[in-house]
Amino acid sequence: MRNIVLIGFMGTGKSAVGRRLAARLGREFVDTDEEIERITGKTIPQIFARDGEIRFRSEEALVVKKVAARENLVVATGGGVVLNPENVRALQQNGVLIGLVADPGVIYRRVKRKRNRPLLNGPGDILARIKELLAARAGAYAVAEFTVDTGRHTIDEVVEMIVAYLKERGII
Repeated sequence: MRNIVLIGFMGTGKSAVGRRLAARLGREFVDTDEEIERITGKTIPQIFARDGEIRFRSEEALVVKKVAARENLVVATGGGVVLNPENVRALQQNGVLIGLVADPGVIYRRVKRKRNRPLLNGPGDILARIKELLAARAGAYAVAEFTVDTGRHTIDEVVEMIVAYLKERGII
């Protein structure tokens, strides 16, 4: 059974939708960021602060390889996982990539008070940084087979849209 892999920018609801989708389909849920934290014993912000983004991305690539080798999962990926073409290839081998998107203002409202977003921490306007990162990553998220705007739908609606797509494609 192929994995269902949720990709998209931070704050688009990958973890929330993934948990609900996994429950709906009776599949195991895996969040790659949570796996990195479990394996390293450090939070994502700690890894960024102590070891840097390059170290985080290498840990992420290792987790992606392990997860991609498994079956019948719903996987929520970190927002930058698609920046590495090897990650994308590994996830596509045994998975269908579903993109979650939201307008920058929606993302800002969801993440503005959270301190666990290393790429948004630091000086400057958070909304401007979100727009900048979204623009830089737009092409990378285009690998999704199906995309849902989580800013326009409830979590349950998003889950049902994904389920309908997967049924239509004969994936579930």
